[in-house]
Amino acid sequence: MNWTRRDLLKGLGGLPILGAVWWAGAASVVNRKKKRSEILNQLNISPSLPPAIPGIDGNPVRIGIIGFGIRGEQLCRSLGFATDEWKEEMRLAEEEDPNNKVLEDFLAQDRLNVNLAGICDVFDVRAEKALRSFSTPENKIKRFTTYKEMIHSGEIDAVVIATPDHWHAPMAIEALNNNVHVYVEKPMTHTVEETYRLKEAAQASKATLQVGHQHRQTLSFRTARDIVEKGTLGHVSLIQTNTNRNDDNGAWNYDIHEQASAQTIDWEQFLGSAPKIPFNKNHFFRWRKWWAYGSGLSGDLLTHDYDRLNCVLNMGIPDAVSASGGIYTHNDGRNVPDVLQVNMEFPRFSTGSSQSKGKEKGMTFCYSASLGNSFGRPTILMGHDATMELGNKLTIWPDTASTRYADMLEAEKMKPHIPIYQYNPAANVPDAISSATSQYFADKGLMWTYIDGVRVDSTFLHMREWLSVIKNGGKVSCGIKEGFEEVISAHMAGLSWKLGRRIEWDSENEILKPIEGVNFDEVLLFNGKWEAPNKILEG
Repeated sequence: MNWTRRDLLKGLGGLPILGAVWWAGAASVVNRKKKRSEILNQLNISPSLPPAIPGIDGNPVRIGIIGFGIRGEQLCRSLGFATDEWKEEMRLAEEEDPNNKVLEDFLAQDRLNVNLAGICDVFDVRAEKALRSFSTPENKIKRFTTYKEMIHSGEIDAVVIATPDHWHAPMAIEALNNNVHVYVEKPMTHTVEETYRLKEAAQASKATLQVGHQHRQTLSFRTARDIVEKGTLGHVSLIQTNTNRNDDNGAWNYDIHEQASAQTIDWEQFLGSAPKIPFNKNHFFRWRKWWAYGSGLSGDLLTHDYDRLNCVLNMGIPDAVSASGGIYTHNDGRNVPDVLQVNMEFPRFSTGSSQSKGKEKGMTFCYSASLGNSFGRPTILMGHDATMELGNKLTIWPDTASTRYADMLEAEKMKPHIPIYQYNPAANVPDAISSATSQYFADKGLMWTYIDGVRVDSTFLHMREWLSVIKNGGKVSCGIKEGFEEVISAHMAGLSWKLGRRIEWDSENEILKPIEGVNFDEVLLFNGKWEAPNKILEG
């Protein structure tokens, strides 16, 4: 096969197995099989295959859904249950754009051995929609008034928690204490104290906990882990990852339902531990904009980027976190920042080195976000020998000053401006993206992955893994250890922004290093920035 520069730029789309995987040497010699094989032997990289999952046999798992809002509906579709309204919307979208295969993908999705047995939502309209959509004479779905009623009913084997952040831990702890399996959306908790209580509950329970970081099923991340472990990048000293969104949905200004009222919403139950305020539709539907219910950019979006790098590098909790930013693009009453810059320091971390022992050690993880701009910026892992761009596909460029590839660079078998490896499992698979926010999630590998050239919902794979472990035993890919690391790191970022100072982790005692006069949870829940003693800076 002759590999021309045009082929390289196209990514050799159309390879039938695992999409397009290609290697490039110097432009003048890429058609020489010997030179190409030399690079392959040097890299020794293979695209990762999905792990084998034992079947979900026997009696169906009886699942209760707690929260049937935007994410709750998405999770139900991953379980195989879509509302008639959504199916009609997707049918019309495909008529408008034949490349939109969302409905086709859903209908082709494998059936999981589950029964939707219960629904719990404080908004009557949502609960009734779930009942109308999924309850049948053969499979009656019960509406539960509270999550405790559902968990204690004896009619539910597992719960899916898709509520505002401040309810995640209380519901998960209650379920685990009663040996009910839990799939909980990120961030795993809302405060530091409940993080430890949830950890204790998970470790003591016979039930299985899975945290909703579905990107752990994305094959490009599995391949990236293999690349890092083989020393392809050399010592990684800097990671840059980003969130850029610039529409109402991306800024959490979700639609307010026309039937929402104090009569159709159980406002007191929604508030829970949050400050008691009068009924407020804006707070109910757009809860991510307030610390009382959500965790801002640090808990909603940073957690995605942190965990998808943690599943590649296994770097754990940072030694220190510093954050800055503010409310610069959406002055609409929110009190969480819409622009955020976070630096996570890992001074003892190493991915290995091609240089002399002891020369390289330590890494900084940089995250930046703006909800007022949508310019696409890739996730970059910067190593001494090579740089990797990571998303649903990955690309590697050799570094000019690389030690590992010095001979090949000198002989011009490699050139810094030409990738030496790219994995693109989505080659020649059309993706119709319905919104800027969807594009953001798709580019990061958070919506789907590709297996043998077929697009597969990564959340479906994540939930299938959870159900398989429930039935067969084993270990989930994002359990309490991974969830603990994710949420402590996110809380450190939130605390740093609020306090305007560096937050440090005591790895020996596994606690945040205390700050005199500061109660971390009081700060996290405070609506605005904070300065001791209780002096309001903003909010």
